[in-house]
Amino acid sequence: MTKISILGNGRVGSGLATALNRAGHDVTVADRSPGAAADAARSARVVINATPGDGSLERLVALREELRGKILVDVSNATVDGPDGLPVDLLHHGPSLAEQLQHALPDTHVVKTLNTMLYSVMTAPATLSQPATVFLSGEDRAAKEIVRGLLVDLGWREEWITDLGGVETARATEAAVLFVPHVIRARGFAPFAISVVS
Repeated sequence: MTKISILGNGRVGSGLATALNRAGHDVTVADRSPGAAADAARSARVVINATPGDGSLERLVALREELRGKILVDVSNATVDGPDGLPVDLLHHGPSLAEQLQHALPDTHVVKTLNTMLYSVMTAPATLSQPATVFLSGEDRAAKEIVRGLLVDLGWREEWITDLGGVETARATEAAVLFVPHVIRARGFAPFAISVVS
């Protein structure tokens, strides 16, 4: 059992909370009340950032002390959205959101994952018609192993998990969000994810 706090109580945060709680973890979801995020981060071993990516950097830097020594799982994509709410560009060109978080929070172990799929797939990968791939990016090997275990608890098989290496590899996975509006327009709003086949 891992003590996990989730920042963000939208579809992503709520879905992850339900699935991780069902897997036997001690999960807290921070609401929007003053101090809730700080309290949640302070009491957890793993903190999941499920807040909107365009404001994540500012929100999490404000929690620098509470996140010291913790694993920060970043599942957000920082995007510029079009009139239909779908991403049309990346907010950060060059260093990814995950890289910027790791630079701003040097005493926190940032791990990027679960950001290359529709939110419903995060907790139900086996519902797709063929195996999907979930990626890990981060500097700390031990932190990534803990996150790998959480992914398995969410239903991801070991062979579906690919460790890409350091946090700089998150530039590639964050850019994959630009596929999303085109896939949705072409195939409809149905669950999908990236699959690497060899």
